[in-house]
Amino acid sequence: MRNQLGLSTFVLASPFSDTDGAAFDQVAGMGYDLIEVCVEDPTLLTAEALKAHAARTGLAIGICGAFGPDRDVSAQEAEQRRAGIDYLKTCIDLAAVVGSPHVAGPMYAPTGQTRMLDAADRAAQLKRAAASLRETAEYAAGRGIRLAIEPLNRFETDLINTTEQALELLEHIGADNVGLLIDTFHMNIEEKSLGEAVRLAGSKVFHVQVSENDRGTPGSGHVPWAEFFTALQDINYDGQIVVESFLPSVKEIARAVSLWRPVAPSMDDLAVDGLAFLKKSLAGGAK
Repeated sequence: MRNQLGLSTFVLASPFSDTDGAAFDQVAGMGYDLIEVCVEDPTLLTAEALKAHAARTGLAIGICGAFGPDRDVSAQEAEQRRAGIDYLKTCIDLAAVVGSPHVAGPMYAPTGQTRMLDAADRAAQLKRAAASLRETAEYAAGRGIRLAIEPLNRFETDLINTTEQALELLEHIGADNVGLLIDTFHMNIEEKSLGEAVRLAGSKVFHVQVSENDRGTPGSGHVPWAEFFTALQDINYDGQIVVESFLPSVKEIARAVSLWRPVAPSMDDLAVDGLAFLKKSLAGGAK
């Protein structure tokens, strides 16, 4: 089975909505197989509209979450945790209808939360996150959906930074339909070896996002791409691979990911050149 190659809507529009149907045509015209829809505001998206856009363009759809402080499944307050679980269930329902195999993202805690907690408080937070995600995983399993949990770099979260930490969280959750989303941008910061991290995760790699070390076009920087793609081949990964970056013009997103300057001549250039690099890499041409 050939990997489906996709583009994140964070490259195209934010927040993404039903009215952004032209983005489907744009992504299909570039030659991608799928579009990864990031659910920033669920009230702006309907399964019916997304399915219609997909049917018109022939694109598959992947679903990715966006996790702010009002969607914190690891919070001390039960009401906050419930809001995070309910948001994830909304994403799961959407994924089930539009045909996404998963809901992906750093769903264990809010992006940007960085606190100096002691070991006991950190363990308690991890336990709360695992309990919330165990409930969410059961809901997802009933709809045939997997959860792909993404480690983030140390500047974007204080809870799960490495593949090893993420696998520990999976053990706490204890659900077969929960695995990992691995992202080269974060791995390039946190892992000693991208290849070893991929092989450590093995069959638990449910989803892949690719971005250069500066959030720019894959292949334009110093990420060890040959090592990464060789490792994906070693674990027989045949799932989605999505090019992800962020619009520097959207201030809230740019601030959240510390994107202070353009990282490509244009986002269209990033998308087109990123796809060309992916195809070359999967054919054995990455260096």
